[in-house]
Amino acid sequence: MNERANIRDVADLAGVAVKTVSRMMNGHPYVREETREKIERAMKELDFRPSVAARILSGAKSNQIALIYDNHSPYYMFQIQTGCWDFCKENGIRLIAQPVDVNDDDVGDQVRGLIMETHVDGIILSSPVTDCEPVLRTLDALNIPFVRISPGTNHALTSSVFMDDAQAADDITTHLINFGHRRIGFIKGHGSHMASDERMFGYRRALDRAGIAFEPGLVHEGEFDLESGIRAASKLLSMAKPPTAIFASNDDMAAGVLAVAHERGITVPDLLSVVGFDDTPLARTVWPPLTTIHQPMADLARTATAILVGGGDITHTRLPHQLIERASVAPPKDTE
Repeated sequence: MNERANIRDVADLAGVAVKTVSRMMNGHPYVREETREKIERAMKELDFRPSVAARILSGAKSNQIALIYDNHSPYYMFQIQTGCWDFCKENGIRLIAQPVDVNDDDVGDQVRGLIMETHVDGIILSSPVTDCEPVLRTLDALNIPFVRISPGTNHALTSSVFMDDAQAADDITTHLINFGHRRIGFIKGHGSHMASDERMFGYRRALDRAGIAFEPGLVHEGEFDLESGIRAASKLLSMAKPPTAIFASNDDMAAGVLAVAHERGITVPDLLSVVGFDDTPLARTVWPPLTTIHQPMADLARTATAILVGGGDITHTRLPHQLIERASVAPPKDTE
């Protein structure tokens, strides 16, 4: 097997200096179009994709990378930033954490500006930016290496790190079913996150396997924050025949369910079981502590950062999840 091509191979094939390839990779404006075309043809022929390691070899490193994010859960983002930061600190790399709004019309231009102004060596994308087409097009056009955390689309595009959201949601729904619950409410996550659909799929798959009919009225939209959990729980618990258990797609929304239950005098888990997703510190500090899915958020981010800095071929790495049992689940009072 041939070794992976590096920047020197590209320079040799194109008949130019390594520094010229480096300038082109970094978007330098003073590279002639004819030279740029030679370099691009050489890259294509060698199946060369720039990596952080390649930039370092070229002497063009800025020794900094950027994490680009847009997420409504502060606990989630804290873990993601911690995972990236831990690796960067150990390896002497500066981390820039840049929030964006994936719904902005100019989000692609915002990312382009960040890269041009900071000259970062590579990018980490977290959900939902990881599936934002304007951002993906911008990064591809700039030919800058990037790694995506938990992508839901275009899996072959670049390296990624993820967990199986559908199976995790299946596992925790099955956990409720095994306790005897048959009316299980579901609070879906933010619509811009592909993980929301994956968790919905896992919830429905578990119901179907158990022979429980899916009821659309038991499903409400959320936005991965406390307030949307409160709104959805208020609707579910106001039903003529409310659910005996509620699965919220993250711990923030599950905390909202607990708040509504406490306000209405519905004891958890005696009269209502509640489960979340992520296993953030919030899951351990609310009362009762939440049964939830442990998503290895910091490990996802750390692994993504290591892949970005290490370069190499495109890889897709799946990390395991874990069902964490605490005190928020019990058999339903009315087992029908």
